[in-house]
Order: sequence, then C-alpha cells, then structure tokens
Amino acid sequence: MTARYCSLAQQSAPVLAPGLTAERQRALIGGRRMWVNNTVLHYCFFDGDNDASVISVPGTGGSRRVSWVGAKEQRDVVRECFQEWRDLGIGVSFTEVSDRSEAELRIGFQPGDGSWSTVGKDALQVGLNERTMNFGWDLTVPGERATALHEIGHALGMLHEHQSPFAGIHWDDEAVVADLGGPPNFWSRETTFFNILRKLDPDEVNGSAWDPQSIMEYPFEAGLILEPEQFRGGLNPPGALSPADKEFVLRWYPPTGPARPTALVPFRSAPIGLGPGEQADFTVEPSETREYTVGTFGDSDTVVVVFEERDGEPRYLTGQDDSGTSGNTRIKAHLVKGRRYFVRVRLYSAWGSGETAVMCW
Repeated sequence: MTARYCSLAQQSAPVLAPGLTAERQRALIGGRRMWVNNTVLHYCFFDGDNDASVISVPGTGGSRRVSWVGAKEQRDVVRECFQEWRDLGIGVSFTEVSDRSEAELRIGFQPGDGSWSTVGKDALQVGLNERTMNFGWDLTVPGERATALHEIGHALGMLHEHQSPFAGIHWDDEAVVADLGGPPNFWSRETTFFNILRKLDPDEVNGSAWDPQSIMEYPFEAGLILEPEQFRGGLNPPGALSPADKEFVLRWYPPTGPARPTALVPFRSAPIGLGPGEQADFTVEPSETREYTVGTFGDSDTVVVVFEERDGEPRYLTGQDDSGTSGNTRIKAHLVKGRRYFVRVRLYSAWGSGETAVMCW
C-alpha cells in the first residue's frame, strides 16, 4: 500500500534585486526561510468550537464542518517530537502557548486534509486564525510518529530530501503520477510534480549530499525509482532523525546560547558593527504608547525582529527581512509604554563583511 505523504503548498519563486552576484543569490535562496538563530518558536493547538473547515460533501450539494481540534494523545506526540528536535542542541527553542496570537506555529488535526506544514518563516505570512501545520491522520499508529518529526523539520526550514538534485533519482514519471493519483493520497499530476518529481534548486536543499535516511525523505514502493539501481525495489527510510538532519539544523541553528541584550538608551541612535552572520540584541523601553519607527538599518542584507517580553521571555511581535534588496531597511511597530521590547538585528550574509546601524525614535 502506498504511504500517505506530506503535501507542501506551492510557493512562488523569490524575487531578488537585480544585479546580485551568483554567490549572493545562492546565499539568499538558501536562507530565505530560515529563522534567526536563538529565536523562541511558540506553538499552539487549535482547540475552539469554531476552529474547523467547511468542506463540500460530494454528490449531495451540501457541506459539513470538519474540526481542527486533536485529541490529547495526538497533541502529546507532537509535543514529544518538538522536544526531540530541541534535544539535538539546536539554537532554536520551542514553547507551547495557549493564545494563538502569540504563536508563530499553529497546529490543527483536520482528517482528510493531509499532513503538511509551512516552511520556516513562511509561517509568518499565515493569518492568526489559520493553520501553519496540519496532521491529517492518526499519529499514534506505529510508524506515524515520523510524520510529526517530518512536519517540524519543514517548520524549521527543511525541504523534501528526495527532491535534492544531488540524489540522482531517475523516476518512472507516469508510474509515480498513477500511484499518487490513487488512494490514499489522490494527488493531481501538479501536486505530484511539485512534491516529488520536481528538483529543488541546489541552494535550497538540506545538505550538499543526498541523505536517503533523512526524516525529510519519503518512503517509496518498488517500481517508482529507476535509478539508482539499489532503490528499484523501494526506498525505506527509518522514520527517525538522521545524523545528516542533525548536522543541517546545527549548521543553521548553532547552540550559541541566548544572545545577551545590549543596553540601549530608548530611541537614540547607536551604531552596530556586525560581521557576516553576526547578530546583536537591544532593549527598547518606549516612553509612550504609539507606533514607532523602531529602527533604520543601513545594510541591505539585514534581518530584524522585534520581540515583546511576556512572562520573562521574548514573544515575536514583528519582523523584516530585506536580504538582497537595495537601500535601508526600516521597521515600524506599535509599542506600549511600560512594556519591554527586544530588537534583534542580524547581518544575514555569507560573502563578506558589513556594517549596520540602528536608530530608534
């Protein structure tokens, strides 16, 4: 029986500024969905009566509501898998919250909608009352825990391993389309192409070599892969985090420990000299409640995130990623008097030194 597969939503290709060198383009494509290291990713589970999709009932002309709320046993599997990724020692941490407005990752359990996740920072483009991740089948069934590990891998910015151009997979295209077009996936040719047959850009892949043991690798039955020859009889990854998975996330999210906030006189200019890949945090305490221009950053390859301190930890408020654009980055946010905010600045480049400056007013 064909496995049930994760189906990613199609995204348009990034629009990069003209005139960028090939090296810079590669760096921007490879990192555009990755979180800034030391980010706390908050996740929540939908739990309300109105958290549901209205779907049509074939042949009746009617519709019905399908809840996104998952049983405790399902939620516990996801919690354990978040912890398993965190236990690798990565620089990104996960915290469960009950308020969806505080969560970057919002998780539903709608049966029949497949299992899927947004990839990395794409989650920030999704409305607060919409899912960024869904589990469409029972995660407590033996072998299905791997689905939760796989979707969290997407949330961290990882893509499908079998689509790596380094894999050298030669598919029997029509056999794949026919197989995925039937139960239990019922995918269209377009969906099958996007999630299986399409090759990723070499700069998007999870590593410089194909890892058939990766948690991001699908299993495949015999008769779908023509080459490499050893996989003609099927490809069966173990459904666990592989050494290469760990290497990839530790490369992007090294365990540097929390960045120490640097004191900043509220809403005064302060220059920052950052090298490639370096970041700095600043504390901002507004003198009144209003919308502020939190910062103007003088390097086009800067990522900036504003956090609000809640219960002793930073909660994401807003962010701006102007990698590859020209001119200054300017970010605005509505700040409340008496609350404490952190501004995180990172020079998001890998090709040379750079400087940036922050001005808050």
